[in-house]
Amino acid sequence: MIRLVLAILALGAMPAAAAPVARLDADVTWHENVEGFGGFSGFEILDGGTRFVAISDSGRWATGRMERRDGRLVAAILERSGPLLAIDGTAVSGRDADAEGLAVDSDGRIYVSFEHFHRIRRYDRIDGPAAAVPDHPAFRRLQQNSGFEALAIDAQGVLYAIPERSGALDRPYPVFRLRDGIWDTELSLDRAPPFLVTGADWGPDGRLYLLERDFSLLGFRTRVRRFVLGKDGFDGGETVIETARRELDNMESISVWKDEAGQVRITLLSDDNFFPLQRTMFAEYVIEGSQFARGESGLR
Repeated sequence: MIRLVLAILALGAMPAAAAPVARLDADVTWHENVEGFGGFSGFEILDGGTRFVAISDSGRWATGRMERRDGRLVAAILERSGPLLAIDGTAVSGRDADAEGLAVDSDGRIYVSFEHFHRIRRYDRIDGPAAAVPDHPAFRRLQQNSGFEALAIDAQGVLYAIPERSGALDRPYPVFRLRDGIWDTELSLDRAPPFLVTGADWGPDGRLYLLERDFSLLGFRTRVRRFVLGKDGFDGGETVIETARRELDNMESISVWKDEAGQVRITLLSDDNFFPLQRTMFAEYVIEGSQFARGESGLR
């Protein structure tokens, strides 16, 4: 049945839906002839758009460089890859290997969330052993295959974790926030079915960008909404990208960053499910009207 579903996904694309705020600037297929390539579920753009780090739901990491021409993405090149390690230094395996979310703090430390055994780990080096991150009792109540798909770190170093589902169509997504080693559950984000969470990132404009996916027999749809965090919590959000089915692939990762020209870019990476009729692809958007002055850092 799953092969039938994925074969249907390989059919031609439907007409594209309008993107209300962001403009597609690049669509790049990424392929490497190395063992374990694919299944990418979290990543982050580094060094002003020139490098990246990624993790896969098979428990592996990858680092590499982004090749650009006049600022526009033209290729991605893998440089190193390997297994994610547990706290004891052994490679994660089995159901414990399902890595989903990734965030990088200002010191270069990498945070990774895992499903099934719901947990978050810190990597001071992506090829080194994991360090424990405090748990919260609610982690154990997350749905079996719908744990923390999204991790994001704001300009103050606060970590946010968002599960794929909320438990009911009319229930907001819970947002877990880690400050000074203590989790709180005061925040939530509006849920707008049929989309489900697959990633998140804080942008240089100080807004939280939420990547969501909708799936049917006709293919995948992608949506990105952005939210402002105020004293009373997150606002209702604004849609900046919404695609038609089959316009993109199974987009699971998002990185929001400022390029050398001062534009805010959204880079998405797909999870090909290790299925030959899907592809690993980068889709990169420029947010219209997002220009910072050259040299201005924004909030990140």
